Amino acid sequence: MRVVIIGKGRMGTLIAQTLEQAGDTVAATIDIDNFGDLATLEGADVVIDFSAPASLDAVCEYVRRTKTPIVSGTTGYTPEQKEQLASLGDDVAVLWSANYSLGVAVCARVLGQMTEILRPSFDIEVTETHHNQKVDAPSGTAKLWLEHINPRGEMTPVYGREGICGKRNPNEIGMHALRGGTVAGTHTVQFFGDDEEIALTHRATSRQIFVNGAVHMAGLVATKEAGCYDIQKILFGV
Repeated sequence: MRVVIIGKGRMGTLIAQTLEQAGDTVAATIDIDNFGDLATLEGADVVIDFSAPASLDAVCEYVRRTKTPIVSGTTGYTPEQKEQLASLGDDVAVLWSANYSLGVAVCARVLGQMTEILRPSFDIEVTETHHNQKVDAPSGTAKLWLEHINPRGEMTPVYGREGICGKRNPNEIGMHALRGGTVAGTHTVQFFGDDEEIALTHRATSRQIFVNGAVHMAGLVATKEAGCYDIQKILFGV
């Protein structure tokens, strides 16, 4: 594959190394210092974007101009920006995910099934932990899991608690973000019932699992027709 990488951070660097080791070609690596290059850059087989929300306009212009499929792992988008990214599906294949780990995708599916059975008898709390350089909270993965836990929006997310906040509302979901050290990413969902507790945890020990997943998905997306794709549908068919 010929791949354009957006973002020169840790993920972008690892993706470039992984592609080159596999014999693929990194056509260009774009970041804030050379975003202007996108205006004249030729198309590629696929774009892999792990940059920042501020780069979305430039990325969308490039994708529309060159008709290059895109795999995005950028987190922190507003709902409007997610719609903007999804609109690229009119012209090219688009895949966005907050997390490209196979384990995270399987957990998301399981969490939806668990919630259907355990609610409303169980209270649900989500905790995510990341390195001290992460700039957004909660993490994209925590938000992704929340969508599977609360697909119809019947429960209300509560982002941390402070002071005299009163007793817990049975329709709320606690969302908690911890930051420190070099943690690649740990996510836990706890279900608290009467006299019993269930906890589901996914722990990443390195970013390579996300890199491998993103590169694999890029190979699939590069061959697909225009449209918006979802990892759950690609993996499970529904």
